Amino acid sequence: MCERHIHTLDLCHSGLILLEGTAAHRLRSEVGHYRVAYHRDAIVLCVEGVIITVSDGQVAVQLCHQPAKVGVRRVCPQYVQVMCHQPIVSSEHFVYICPSHKYQDMATKIKFGTDGWRGIIANDFTNGNVARVAKATADWMLKVDANASVVLGYDCRFGGYLFCQTAINVFAEAGIKVYFDQHFVSTPMVSLGAQKLGCELGVIITASHNPPAYNGYKLKAKHGGPLIVKHIEEIEAIIPEVYEIKEKTVDELVAEGKVELVDLENIYFDHVKEHFDLEAINDSGFIIGYDAMYGAGQSILPRLLPQADVIHCEYNPSFHGQAPEPVAKNLTEFASYIKQMKHIDFGLCTDGDADRIGLFDAKGRFIDAHHIILMLIYVLHEYRELRGKVVIAFSVSDKVKKLCEHFGIEVEVTKIGFKYICEKMITEDVLVGGEESGGIAVKGHIPERDGIWDGLVLIDYLSANGLSVEDLINEIYAIVGPFAYNRLDLHLKEEQKQQIIANCKAGTYQSFGPLQVQRVEDIDGYKFHFANDEVVMIRPSGTEPVLRIYVQAGDLDRVNDIIEMTRKQLVG
Repeated sequence: MCERHIHTLDLCHSGLILLEGTAAHRLRSEVGHYRVAYHRDAIVLCVEGVIITVSDGQVAVQLCHQPAKVGVRRVCPQYVQVMCHQPIVSSEHFVYICPSHKYQDMATKIKFGTDGWRGIIANDFTNGNVARVAKATADWMLKVDANASVVLGYDCRFGGYLFCQTAINVFAEAGIKVYFDQHFVSTPMVSLGAQKLGCELGVIITASHNPPAYNGYKLKAKHGGPLIVKHIEEIEAIIPEVYEIKEKTVDELVAEGKVELVDLENIYFDHVKEHFDLEAINDSGFIIGYDAMYGAGQSILPRLLPQADVIHCEYNPSFHGQAPEPVAKNLTEFASYIKQMKHIDFGLCTDGDADRIGLFDAKGRFIDAHHIILMLIYVLHEYRELRGKVVIAFSVSDKVKKLCEHFGIEVEVTKIGFKYICEKMITEDVLVGGEESGGIAVKGHIPERDGIWDGLVLIDYLSANGLSVEDLINEIYAIVGPFAYNRLDLHLKEEQKQQIIANCKAGTYQSFGPLQVQRVEDIDGYKFHFANDEVVMIRPSGTEPVLRIYVQAGDLDRVNDIIEMTRKQLVG
């Protein structure tokens, strides 16, 4: 079997998913039995009455009672496709063979993290587990409102339509009216859709910035932002151990009047046009570059800004093999593009579901989320003359507090997870709510992170005033002083990660190299403060199996030196 033809085979109880992914061949079955025979050039897999043979770039599917090949399609270099006379849900880049409509993923404990429930596709993120979560969601909605409705969407990841169809069937069987966009959408589009359509909830199938092997399930409320923590916990508490349902196609449910198809991108497009002078931006001569990172912003941004130079605006569920997170290490191609082209004034990038933002200046230098939060506060307060408090997650730089002190703006710090910021935005007057990860919400829009909207706020200001990104940052530096920030993700064994956190809690770390700790904050993780506004923060990720080290210092070289000192202190 050739790795160039098929990269990953993933099983779940209800069938088989063939995916492009890592170079390893992974075979996993949640429930049931399978046999695998390896040959020099072929792999033969038997699972639940279906035999799949992969040999020299061809996939053959056989039923045990029908030994003839029922469908073969040539394998292209990147993707595997199969035709089969079985109940099947397929799209251009994945196939799902479904010999059963029973979902019995009983062993998996489902836990919502800082931003929804996420898991590895066909490992713990399966149709069965999606059905269980959707059942709990449906039961909760009906307790809140007997006439509740829900809007669903999915982003560019593998299996998005498939998992949506499972959830749709659960909601439809419960008697809940479903609105569904059959094309991929961004998370902000689902959040806006929940508000505009008057739905009790919105559900988006996405794992946001996580690696390609992941998918996830986010809950959005009728206010247009994340469901508050209390309600998420209520849903989590009633997830059944097993849920069975006979699945119908979306077309069948539309014909029965249980599902209404909607265009969430058009709803979003019209909303943006109401709030920005797109014609003035497009005619300004201000040149915008955009990297969609193969994510859900790839369709809407070129519609809004047709003059923009765009890259990675095509459908690729593998995200070219990397996590679609808008941080500098993942955007080297975009940085090189800006430097080579020499005419781009503003480089915008968004993550897999387009709710996070990253920026580049005209020289191809990456602008992190701390600086973006400062820029948005400055523009909204000084240029648009909007007022309100600022709410930031614990990992955001204290430079935000310094700018807000200069302007007389109240600041509140929350635990990490935008759901905590959203709770403040729906009950208080908030100007900007932001996270270190690039998830930022602003006044005048829904209480939701939106990378494209945030970018438009800055583009609108800079293009109208003939300013560069560097000009705006220098104005802010005149108030708060220059600084740099970076992050290192350590992939550690769980026991090693927990020991480091225990050491932080016990006060073990009094210095990192020559840096002496002056004070420690522990709102969510551990933030160690040193002289000269230098900071080290240590915290385990809420969405990935990693330990994060965050560092702030006067310049990037100093930041990277402190990161290395901290890494040696923690793991040797």
